[in-house]
Amino acid sequence: MFENLDIQKLVDDYLPVVIDKSFQIFMALVIFVIGKWVAKLVTKMVRALLLKAKVDDILADFVSAIVKGALLLVVIIAALDQLGVDTTSLVALIGAAGLAVGLALQNSLQNFAAGVMLLIFRPFKAGDFIDAAGVSGVVEGISIFSTTMRTGDNKEMIIPNGAIYGGIITNFSAKDTRRIDMVVGIGYDDDIRKAKDIIWEVLNADERILKDPAPTVAVSELADSSVNFVVRPWVKSGDYWGVMFDFNEKIKLTFDEKGISIPYPQMDIHTHKVA
Repeated sequence: MFENLDIQKLVDDYLPVVIDKSFQIFMALVIFVIGKWVAKLVTKMVRALLLKAKVDDILADFVSAIVKGALLLVVIIAALDQLGVDTTSLVALIGAAGLAVGLALQNSLQNFAAGVMLLIFRPFKAGDFIDAAGVSGVVEGISIFSTTMRTGDNKEMIIPNGAIYGGIITNFSAKDTRRIDMVVGIGYDDDIRKAKDIIWEVLNADERILKDPAPTVAVSELADSSVNFVVRPWVKSGDYWGVMFDFNEKIKLTFDEKGISIPYPQMDIHTHKVA
């Protein structure tokens, strides 16, 4: 069967093809290995630059992963092209798949974009007490797609970043000091000067209240049932609620001791007898 086989002809016919294919495979491997090394190097450089720019670690890792994935995809396409594979259809397929995934994950992409903005501009950080998206609580963590908060009654709330960044964010921990705005009402028959002196005594007795800026105590309104004082002391942010609660309790007890009334809404009804 092999008597008429021309070995030399086979070598002449197929050896160039084998050599050519081997060279293509070798070059494809070289492209893949070197490309993978370059992608790893570029990824490290991008992450280092982001961290040097004081970008959040979460965002730096996420951007680095995207850069690495994109570069590896380019390397794979280049290696396949070296092997003679028609990559035009592959690129078109990847583009179509990316568009479909983007449309399907539209809300997720919105949350991702909002997460990137939150991590870049940092309107709040972990440990801050904020009000955002209708939720008030302490921020426990910020991820690319959502933010985790702990409410005052110890509930864990996971809020999409899009809902947070698209609304008003109130950060109660952003400043070291805060002003407490309170209203204290007394009866019209009570002594205004005496009441004002009592308020100042209660304020001055609390060491948590700051001297600078100085508190404000002033008559703000002659209301229907009371004469109202605005009481506005400044405190450290961490003392806000404690000072407010203690002041309300102390002012009530002191007013009771000193004979100052705190009126409640009331209405006088006059009746007329019709003959």
